[in-house]
Amino acid sequence: MDLSDPTRSVTSTLDGPVLAVMAAVGKPLTVGQVAELAVRGSEIGVRRSLDRLVSQGIIRAQIIGRTQVYELNREHLAASVAVILAGLRNELWRRLREELQTWTVRPLVATAFGSVVRADGDEASDIDLLVVHPPFLGETPARKLPQSTMQQITDLVAQLAYRPSEPDAAGTWQTQLDRLRDRVEAWTGNQVQIVDLDVWSWQRPDPTLEPLLANIRADGIDLVSPTTPSLTGAGRGR
Repeated sequence: MDLSDPTRSVTSTLDGPVLAVMAAVGKPLTVGQVAELAVRGSEIGVRRSLDRLVSQGIIRAQIIGRTQVYELNREHLAASVAVILAGLRNELWRRLREELQTWTVRPLVATAFGSVVRADGDEASDIDLLVVHPPFLGETPARKLPQSTMQQITDLVAQLAYRPSEPDAAGTWQTQLDRLRDRVEAWTGNQVQIVDLDVWSWQRPDPTLEPLLANIRADGIDLVSPTTPSLTGAGRGR
């Protein structure tokens, strides 16, 4: 799926982005306004699309003052299709959040980032996700952390009622990641790249992670938000 213009999944014509704009905005627009908001198409092309959609009854044209404007006919039998087209990206975020809520070993943080969020990729682009897992049995920080940080993490784990001694937690986590990749590919056709961080690396990131975390801070969409003060504001170089 081209997540910069998900309507391409069902139509290569301008009708897709035009209908998506009309459904999302929900008010009368001029041809120029539709062309400005649509992810593709010239003003001439958008005008032709609107004229065709008017002939099908799904778009209404009217004169306000001396200007012709267009509006989605929400009573049309196919209006719900336009609404779906307008909400495809949000539907992806909803499904991701719903899937993550079902996990037995819950992520402490989960974020979508990269081209899928910026809407500047195409159908060949990966969907980039960052997930932060809780401590697993035998897992230790890759580098020495201040005692205060270790105490914060210990307190966090206690608040989550998570047992690091659970022997199958790491295996369950990996199974969940594999399932997530399969699910997202089924939903979109895109491959998924998952950055899987332990809680220590998120709480006190190595400087080499800073470019990635800067990217996430700039455009990330939270799928699982930090639920405790000790995680809020983490993922930032110190």
